[in-house]
Amino acid sequence: MEQQLPPEIMKKAAKGICYISHPLRLRILEFLDVNGETSVSEITKAVHEEQMIVSQSLKKLRDANLVKTKRHGLFIYYSIDEEYPASLFKCIRKLYGYMTDNFYFLADDYKAILPPDYTMMVANRIKLFANYDKMRILEYLLLKGECNVSDIISGIDGEQLKVSQYLKRLKEDGFVVSRRDGRFIYYTINKGVHYTALQCIHHRYDSLKNKEDF
Repeated sequence: MEQQLPPEIMKKAAKGICYISHPLRLRILEFLDVNGETSVSEITKAVHEEQMIVSQSLKKLRDANLVKTKRHGLFIYYSIDEEYPASLFKCIRKLYGYMTDNFYFLADDYKAILPPDYTMMVANRIKLFANYDKMRILEYLLLKGECNVSDIISGIDGEQLKVSQYLKRLKEDGFVVSRRDGRFIYYTINKGVHYTALQCIHHRYDSLKNKEDF
């Protein structure tokens, strides 16, 4: 992971991240990742929500190409459409494992439903950085390490005012830290869901032979 993602790929990644930055949608995707192809009624029981609300969330996920459907007789079954959400859950589980010293979640092939409060926390944290420009800044810091504002502006071809505003918000939300050295302020990315998600996005992109499949 040395090169920045092409803008069109990052835009697609940001859109996907934005769609899953909702607690219910994240729980639905998590259930499908663990259990595979499932009917609406089974999903509804699992997430303890009204079927109409679950159906609306599934429609949004389908519109975003995050889930796909298959009809079996009278019933429609849902499954994850792309590897991208599934690979993200692998990373989220590992992060949970590190945070709680639960070594089961550190295994690549281990799948289990995470505690609801943790899933909600993850969704709320994702929502704070689910933006193309913010993700561009975080990606640059992830790849390059500590940088000043001028480096970031040049590196992502951004506007100074916009980059400065987003850095302020990213710092307030705990995604980056800063230090002053003379006239310059240097920023560094923190570890967390945002860091893990970006690593996961890059891993997904790097693993594809045909990059257009992202």
